Amino acid sequence: MTHYSMFLSVNMLSFHNSSHNTTFTHTKHTPPPTRTHTHKHTHAAMSPSIPLQEMIRAIRSARTQCEERGVIQRECAAIRAQFRQTDSGARSHNLAKLLYVHMLGYPAHFGQMECVRMIASPRYSEKRVGYLGAMMLLDEKQDASLLITNSIKNDLAHSNQYVQSLALCTLACMGSAEMCRDLAPEIERLLRASNSYIKKKAALCAVHIVRKVHELGELFAPAARSLLVEKNHGVLHGAVVLITELCERSHETLERFRKIVPDLVQIMKGLVISGYSPEHDVAGISDPFLQVRILRLLRILGRNNDVASDAMNDLLAQVATNTDSTKTVGNAVLYETVLTVLDIKSESGLRVLAVNILGRFLLNNDRNIRYIAMTSLQKIVCTDHNAVQRHRGTIVDCLKDQDASVKRRALELSLALVSATNIRTMMKELLLFLSSCPPELKSHAASGIFNAAERYAPSQRWHIDTILHVLTTAGGDVRDETVPNLIQLITNTSELHCYTVHKLYRAMLTDISQPSLVQVACWCIGEYGDLLMKGECQETEAIQVTEDDALDALETVLQSHMSSPATRGFALTATMKLSTRITDNVDRIRSIVSIYGSCLDVELQQRAVEYNALFKKYDHMRAAVLERMPVIEKNSLGDTNGESMGETMKEIQTATVKKAEPLLQQQPANQVCDLLDLLGGSEEPLQPSPAPGLSINTASTAGGDLLDLLGGFEPTPLAPAPTVTVYDKDGVALTLNCEKQSDSGLTVTLIASNSTDSDISAFTLQAAVPKSVQLHMKAPSGDALPARGAAKVTQLVVLNNPNKVSLKMRIRVSYTRQGSPFQDTVQVDSFPGL
Repeated sequence: MTHYSMFLSVNMLSFHNSSHNTTFTHTKHTPPPTRTHTHKHTHAAMSPSIPLQEMIRAIRSARTQCEERGVIQRECAAIRAQFRQTDSGARSHNLAKLLYVHMLGYPAHFGQMECVRMIASPRYSEKRVGYLGAMMLLDEKQDASLLITNSIKNDLAHSNQYVQSLALCTLACMGSAEMCRDLAPEIERLLRASNSYIKKKAALCAVHIVRKVHELGELFAPAARSLLVEKNHGVLHGAVVLITELCERSHETLERFRKIVPDLVQIMKGLVISGYSPEHDVAGISDPFLQVRILRLLRILGRNNDVASDAMNDLLAQVATNTDSTKTVGNAVLYETVLTVLDIKSESGLRVLAVNILGRFLLNNDRNIRYIAMTSLQKIVCTDHNAVQRHRGTIVDCLKDQDASVKRRALELSLALVSATNIRTMMKELLLFLSSCPPELKSHAASGIFNAAERYAPSQRWHIDTILHVLTTAGGDVRDETVPNLIQLITNTSELHCYTVHKLYRAMLTDISQPSLVQVACWCIGEYGDLLMKGECQETEAIQVTEDDALDALETVLQSHMSSPATRGFALTATMKLSTRITDNVDRIRSIVSIYGSCLDVELQQRAVEYNALFKKYDHMRAAVLERMPVIEKNSLGDTNGESMGETMKEIQTATVKKAEPLLQQQPANQVCDLLDLLGGSEEPLQPSPAPGLSINTASTAGGDLLDLLGGFEPTPLAPAPTVTVYDKDGVALTLNCEKQSDSGLTVTLIASNSTDSDISAFTLQAAVPKSVQLHMKAPSGDALPARGAAKVTQLVVLNNPNKVSLKMRIRVSYTRQGSPFQDTVQVDSFPGL
């Protein structure tokens, strides 16, 4: 801002002087060419010493870029020639033209030394343009910048305040660390000057020095404290900015400046209750820029401190109630007030007032104001849930906004407001939004609806209906784990099997373009085809479905160009399973299966070959192998309050048969790689954890579950092991506790928390163990860690150690904070309770 304001002032002055002051145009103008010449020839005949205005006019009138380059090249050549003349009287005039050329993007580096010479000039007009050129053409990486250090030091001690101001602006704009160290004492001296004009610029220059050299902050702390007694608003503004920078850089300085909270409160009260002042009034608000800066500093001083927070509570309430919210200026002050109230240890009534202000922002016609209101509400919805709930209707209305960013924020906030008491109402609005939302939001909306239904479903039927509605509306945009999760839900709801298979069958006949819907429908037809063909369903209107109808539907899926290989796999397996549920069309099923024995897709071909073998060689086992899937037991580990998202990720066991292979296949040792080489160099290699929802091939027999090796055995419950902290760095902590399930089985619960003041996103955990140990990581409860421990992320890790090897685990922690990715690794060598 300083750079631009200075440039504009200098540019305007140069325009004025070049047209009214003959000192800028020493050479004689040449007469214009005759009218018979072209415009291009006019440019070629121009004098190299033309005024700045004429050069700008000539450049703007160029018809092509080539013509423009020609004009600039001729002017630059003339400027170079005059720079070489030691006693040229048009130095500032030429440098001003060169700076304009630089603004157009053309090279102007040859003017750097001229800037250095003009800064050393005793004439103010030349010194002014020289400093402007230094700010535009020089930076701290160039050696030429060091040549002006002595000139800046001399000018800082100049008797003319405007010369001092030029030096301060230049140092604040492009001062390097070395220059800052050399000139810091001079800046500290000017902070104690009697001239307010110099003090406000010295304060902003000190801010630049502190950013460049952190340890110099202690030098400016006493002077910054003394500036708060000034009456000049410019000095106060610079002092507040400087103190803010000092407090953010050093915790010790922050504790020292907490004592100035009463002084800041008095200054702020004076601004709020002061009458009309034409010098500082902006749309009826007295100096809103200073108010915003003071509120921001109060937020830093009051954070995590009860005494400082109590001292500013009354002031914040006064600002929140007395500031006019009809103008953008007032909304800016109110927004900073809200952020301060929500960030300090404020009273509950004050927090409700802040939330209500954000609620009023949601009714504003300006989309930017609505956006920042929802962003702020999203951050506090966990801590002030009831207060935010009062504005649920307004937030839901924002889902209809035309702006995509506002829609996304409204969706995120609406999903966060879903609870057990409003699940039905909110779900109607969310499903209505899903049917008309932009394609880029469908996946996020569907995932949020699934999570909310999993947590707060009032009944199993409502849960299934909601998921089926989402699959019908946005089946192509749901995540991969949706299909196994829904299958697990349907399997465990035995009383709704008939209702579900009828509803899915009708939905698949209506639309086979939704892959997730078709996959679940095929699975249900294969499992509960007998219930579908009975036509007896009390929950819904029954329809008569014959064996041929069911097979026709599956064959349509197999032959459709819209079906993916995975969807065809579901349909082929369902067709095979119907061979044990029907009696008259077994030969048709055998014919369908045999066709795909020569399919180009390897997975589909393998299934067909195995199913053909089951018909031919193992027909006596077919009924047992293809019997109905057993109820999948819900995992009882982890959170029991229904809030954990980890329970939504379940393993779906798919019945397949492979000749001469064990029931549980294990990968060869040479195909198992260490997860990201986390345990490189250990004596035992590791195996990576399977992704949540990865299916496990099993086979069932009529004699019962062959995997139930310990059927009927109930192990004695073990006492819970103590929780230990295995990772604590940069405010992110990871705790671990273990629960032994059997002689070789172990369940590890990982709990992550964030104690910093910044939210963490994209939080993931990866684990690796020795190869002889089987590892399965359940889905985490989330991927975001709110600031100050507002919520935690929990993840279950199931370990099976059949060989009783020495157990160890390496965990990789990855997350993003304030847009920067972080990654770290920790090794766990001992598990508590073992």
